[in-house]
Amino acid sequence: MGNRLTQIATRTGDDGTTGLGNNTRVSKNSGRPHAMGDVDELNSHIGLLLCEPLPADVRELLVDVQHQLFNLGGELSIPGFELLKDDGLLQLDNALAHYNAQLPRLQEFILPAGTRAAAQAHVCRTVARRAERATVALQESEEMRSAPRQYLNRLSDLLFVLARVLNRVDGGDDIYWKSERLARAASDDAQPAPS
Repeated sequence: MGNRLTQIATRTGDDGTTGLGNNTRVSKNSGRPHAMGDVDELNSHIGLLLCEPLPADVRELLVDVQHQLFNLGGELSIPGFELLKDDGLLQLDNALAHYNAQLPRLQEFILPAGTRAAAQAHVCRTVARRAERATVALQESEEMRSAPRQYLNRLSDLLFVLARVLNRVDGGDDIYWKSERLARAASDDAQPAPS
């Protein structure tokens, strides 16, 4: 790999194509580069989240996720190749069960807000959903394993849960959407009971 990366500006993409890992060239606007780019962007946003103060276990998990996303991107870049392993999905399932068990049940939708770390986790979540949509679109046009799609779906769920965890690190809470239903319910609760 080191020899491949000695020259970054090759100018081979000036014609609007990009090279895949199997030495074929495709339009940069085709499905595979879109999915690869979204996964790369997600990995970059997770890197930004890792710049925040995080609990050690969350940091370790996110570093592992970055490696799995690199594998996923590699798999997307080489049609028919398998790099993402089943243990990556199992890790997400276990983490979801672990962190979700610590959280109170949601009573209403929450806003992507709170601490900067939690807000960045929500950015990661939304980019994961976009990467998932791009991967689904690719799978509708090409034969592919389901593992990349499943990994991105589960990762988005985990990032939502981690955002809630990160909002509670220093005693904070979720930032709830002020829905009309909740406002009415609060108003009704504040009214004195009829005599």
